[in-house]
Amino acid sequence: MKEHGPDTIRNIAFIGHGGTGKTSLSEIILYTAHEINRIGSVTEGNTVSDYSPNEIEKQISISTSLMHIEWEGSKINILDTPGYSDFIGDVKSAMRVSDTAVMLLKSAEGIEVGTELTGSYINEFALPSAIVINKVDNEHSTFFETLEKAKKRLTSGAAAITFPVKEGVGFNTVVDVLKMKAYEYGEVGSRKVTEKDIPAELKDKAEELRTYLIEKIAETSEELMNKYFEEGSLSEDEITKGIKAAIIGRSLTPVFAVSATGAVGINNFLDFVAKYFPTPLDRGGEEATLADKKDKVLVKPDPSGEPVLFVFKTLSEQHVGELSLFKVYSGTVRPGMDLINQSNNKVERLSQLSILNGRNRKEVPQLLAGDIGAVVKLKDTHTNNTLSSKNFPVIIKPIVFPEPVIHGAVIPKAKGDEDKISAGLHTLHEEDPSFNVKYDPEIAQTVVSGQGELQLALAVKRLKERYGVDVDLVEPKIPYRETIKATVNDVEYKHKKQSGGRGQYGHVHFKMEPLPRGKGFEFVDAIVGGVVPGRFIPAVEKGIQETMAKGVISGNKVVDVKVTLFDGTYHTVDSDEMSFKIAASMCFRKGFMEAKPCLLEPIYEIEVKVPEEYMGDVMGDISSRRGKILGMDSDGQFQVIKALVPLAELYKYSSQLRSLTQGRGLFKRKFSHYEEVPKEIEQKVIEEYNKSREEEK
Repeated sequence: MKEHGPDTIRNIAFIGHGGTGKTSLSEIILYTAHEINRIGSVTEGNTVSDYSPNEIEKQISISTSLMHIEWEGSKINILDTPGYSDFIGDVKSAMRVSDTAVMLLKSAEGIEVGTELTGSYINEFALPSAIVINKVDNEHSTFFETLEKAKKRLTSGAAAITFPVKEGVGFNTVVDVLKMKAYEYGEVGSRKVTEKDIPAELKDKAEELRTYLIEKIAETSEELMNKYFEEGSLSEDEITKGIKAAIIGRSLTPVFAVSATGAVGINNFLDFVAKYFPTPLDRGGEEATLADKKDKVLVKPDPSGEPVLFVFKTLSEQHVGELSLFKVYSGTVRPGMDLINQSNNKVERLSQLSILNGRNRKEVPQLLAGDIGAVVKLKDTHTNNTLSSKNFPVIIKPIVFPEPVIHGAVIPKAKGDEDKISAGLHTLHEEDPSFNVKYDPEIAQTVVSGQGELQLALAVKRLKERYGVDVDLVEPKIPYRETIKATVNDVEYKHKKQSGGRGQYGHVHFKMEPLPRGKGFEFVDAIVGGVVPGRFIPAVEKGIQETMAKGVISGNKVVDVKVTLFDGTYHTVDSDEMSFKIAASMCFRKGFMEAKPCLLEPIYEIEVKVPEEYMGDVMGDISSRRGKILGMDSDGQFQVIKALVPLAELYKYSSQLRSLTQGRGLFKRKFSHYEEVPKEIEQKVIEEYNKSREEEK
């Protein structure tokens, strides 16, 4: 492959709902461009981009794959992203380094929830976009209906470049409204395309769509608009420049009719990509931050500039080790080059550089600004890190991964595996930062979190396959809190122990009262006349705090309590800090039980986004989870329900929401406050705690 610079590179990400055919489209593109000699299929598990055992077994993309072809003098880098929402982090990382997002839609089903979710990321990254309406050979195909839905719900800039002559079974010809010709595709695998005149009955349709497209182009500048109104047409050169400007300015989203499995419409799509899609040069560079000064600076895609690369994905490959996928934002990178990781200030030496087609790596002597490649065995560099020269210490804006929606606790099946599990989970997080791991000391569990059950289940599977450790994934404990509802004016405890020799003696009187929610703990020393010497007061406070940390009725932390030490006695020989600490602890426990103890539970605010037809079911489900509806808003075709729900009722909620809404509901959550637990649930929690203590004994 000849070397390509930023003026001939096209970086495109295939995005969209699961099952729209992103992997099949990648496969037929590689075949059409002679990168592979046989066409694989998802069902047979032999495609270039879905190559991991888990992807082959489940027949879905789990990880973004990088591929490349050459077409009409351009190098096209393709990022095939997962469609399943559990792996949305991968979609975001691919879009971060792309110059155009290509959204796939199914011609029969139209716009699905994954379409809308990834469509919102196009706006977040301010990316130029295109739409491929795939599966036009489906017997229920409705190409023009789907095109209209795309205009209404995704982008008003959608305009057809190709459309089917006859859709449904037997679809083999498209009309190209730019070339004003029809293109008939031969049998799958023949790579045969025949140019023909547009059938007479479709000439008016083609003219209508071409006029619409040219009007869209004319809108990009006043000069073109005036010329179009005066002369009624634009020159070929003006159309070419206008299309590019409109795509870059995001006022035009070209739409293509395709059958990936039937190999129809592929060449027209690729011709358009090579001629009109923006190059890294057209995008004008990337805003970054100077590492030492925090000033903003523009990193231009100049091959002769200072080298800057950004790692957007980390893969762990058998027999290879860690493989870092990166985009070169500036300069030219070569093996043996020393660059500084601006996140940790460590020097990294680049080893062999490769370009990829799935798992197949091809070594290259260098990669120029704008290109995407891979490097093996970086020591201290992970996803979201920027490597650059010491002369140009910049940080490329990191990818912001979505907040987790599902949590599970990891329990080792065998003792002694803890270190291996910790190292394994850490590596899995490095590969996919949307998979999070943290040890929660309050509940004494390692909690993993992510975007869905499948993502967590696969993490557990990978732990076993790679590290040989077995774990159970269970519901995390709920971090309840204990508090009191009544004031006890005088609670007393005397700790007295005599066992020959020096004894122990501590005697305290407390007043205990509840504090407003969220105030924590307040200790008041109200001793008068030295009845408890000042040197023992800190031990009293420590005894209380240690007891509060362990809890009294359920083993959960005590909060929002005020304790006043107002009386007591001591012994000149037998009293010491330990005696008063024990007395304080026992006095606190006694007073706590007298002051109407109760349990508090964490309440989360959730925001659920669903199509209107599922609103009743979703609201009913929220109510069944002890939820309180706060209000509703509309967002386009969706309703947004806001509610407060106890954390104890949210375990696996994302899966339940998917099944209630046929995969079309999304939700996010954040901690709101603590609230009293209903009595019957409180009783159950306390009983379980007492039972577990009995078992431990």
